[in-house]
Amino acid sequence: MSDVRITVQRGQQAEERVVRTGTTAAGLFEGERSVVAARVGGVQRDLAHPLAEGDVVEPITVDSPDGRAIVRHSCAHVVAQAVQDLFPKARLGIGPPIQDGFYYDFDVERPFTPEDLKAVEKRAQEIIKAGQRFSRRVVSEDEARTELADEPYKIELIGLKSSAGSDDEAGVEVGEGELTIYDNLDPKSGELCWKDLCRGPHVPTTRHIPAFAVQRSAAAYWRGSERNPQLQRIYGTAWESRDALKAYQHRLAEAEKRDHRRLGAELDLFSFPTEIGPGLAVFHPKGGAIRTVMEDYSRRRHIEAGYEFVNTPHITKSDLYEISGHLDWFADGMYPPMQLDGGADYYLKPMNCPMHILIFRSRGRSYRELPLRLFEFGTVYRYEKSGVVHGLTRVRGLTQDDAHLFCSREQLPTELDTVLKFVLGLLRDYGLEDFYLELSTRPEGKAIGSDEEWEEATELLREAASKQDLELVMDPGGGAFYGPKISVQARDAIGRTWQLSTIQVDFQLPQRFDMTYQAADGTRQRPFMIHRALFGTIERFFAILLEHYAGALPPWLAPVQVVGIPITDEHVPYLAGVAAKLRERGIRVEVDSSDDRMQKKIRTAQKQKVPFMLLAGDEDVAKGAVSFRFRDGTQRNGVPVDEAVAEILDAVDRRIQV
Repeated sequence: MSDVRITVQRGQQAEERVVRTGTTAAGLFEGERSVVAARVGGVQRDLAHPLAEGDVVEPITVDSPDGRAIVRHSCAHVVAQAVQDLFPKARLGIGPPIQDGFYYDFDVERPFTPEDLKAVEKRAQEIIKAGQRFSRRVVSEDEARTELADEPYKIELIGLKSSAGSDDEAGVEVGEGELTIYDNLDPKSGELCWKDLCRGPHVPTTRHIPAFAVQRSAAAYWRGSERNPQLQRIYGTAWESRDALKAYQHRLAEAEKRDHRRLGAELDLFSFPTEIGPGLAVFHPKGGAIRTVMEDYSRRRHIEAGYEFVNTPHITKSDLYEISGHLDWFADGMYPPMQLDGGADYYLKPMNCPMHILIFRSRGRSYRELPLRLFEFGTVYRYEKSGVVHGLTRVRGLTQDDAHLFCSREQLPTELDTVLKFVLGLLRDYGLEDFYLELSTRPEGKAIGSDEEWEEATELLREAASKQDLELVMDPGGGAFYGPKISVQARDAIGRTWQLSTIQVDFQLPQRFDMTYQAADGTRQRPFMIHRALFGTIERFFAILLEHYAGALPPWLAPVQVVGIPITDEHVPYLAGVAAKLRERGIRVEVDSSDDRMQKKIRTAQKQKVPFMLLAGDEDVAKGAVSFRFRDGTQRNGVPVDEAVAEILDAVDRRIQV
């Protein structure tokens, strides 16, 4: 047999090797149990893939992001096999890997019960222990249709093959090239146990799925459209080790404790009345207090940074969004129009930027006014499908802390650098510290403007990001239709990542609205535009902070900062006087004068996560003091009132956690 030369690439290290013709990726990494697949010429392949002359081969390990995705997709196949073993009439949808897990959709006669899920997990465990081999084979469309004649959803995906590159769900099954079916084969006899249409790759055998769990089921429309049949979706997770699975399950349990929807109800912060509709929140007095503090502090910082405040209406004629292009590119995310004024279409605004442009255009502008930074807490409305609405993190009515900056080309680099530093500084003030940046580039087929304009805008953002000493991750094709963007990704207290601020360079809307200013030489020049949402939305940022702090907000943000707890009713007037001193200094304080016993009042304040409790009895009254109690149960007795007030004010002023 002849030999072939290949290169094994591990990170920055490359090793040239000579191997026999027919050697597979598995043979190349024999004995390396952690390797579950390989990247050959930049394309993910099964370990059974034969190598050719000149191939550059990179191992994909089980604990890498790509490795986990392959394990999870393989586990989705195992779960689907288990479902069809237990429910032979179940028809298959799709089963892609997702963040931290996978799902698989099924057309079944009835919804899955908790008992069904336990049975599916047990059967899946048996399949994994059996060590079935994943075997890839190429088929023609006609062959695939014949083999999968009893799977109508797979047949539909085969019909979508030509457009699979633009359909994420179809792409999981059929990709853009040849059609492939993966057979699950008995390791001893080689007999077929199960098969699925899939582009792969997969782990070599089911035994290469180290740890998994079936989590839950839910209803889901086929391919995400409400016009399609409703299927049953099983969610699961798979990891590189049992320890990794346990750590993930611990994070889930911690996330459940921090769920902002539960905390919102327990702490009486907000609700979603059915009479109003899904995704439309009302904030209760305590939630309103938090929002007010968030917004007031943000306003103060924006004033210091040279922003000017504007306000715009909630509805507009369709003309505005026809000019901006949103009706061409964003119509699916907008509420249907209202026909008024003799048939004119009016829309609830989905974003503020076109209105801010009209403010700029309302009169002639000079270069002396640039950069012009316009800021608004602007409430907008987006029609999210009911299936994706989720608490405050995905709503239909949202308030953006929205800014649009207009500047000259020469000012763009400095302005981008300044705004990114401003964004990161303000987020740190709210207690978030762990960031990385994501740069989203032109979405193919869904963008306006020339390649040159996009390249220039993208490079400007890249340069600004490089100055922040933060990791920069690329997001190919993730930009808006009018320009690339940087998004600030923040990790919370339990390591979850949230997208927060976005900064976008826009060369397009100034052209579409024919914006100009008078330059120093008297000519009319086109301004450049930066879109910037700092929190993203108030609602979503509210939820993120609530979960980050597990409801125990730092004193400056807490809706009630201090509760006075009298030992007996006789001590209520004394604490009322202490409360008055605090209110004079802007502290949100209550005195619990209910009929409850003192210990219950303390428990109530702790459940409400109040930062400070001030207790008073006869001895405290006699000394002009209070007993200072904290959320964690620690207590200092006999603290003079003025000293207690000063300590509370200091914690609020410094925005520290207690």
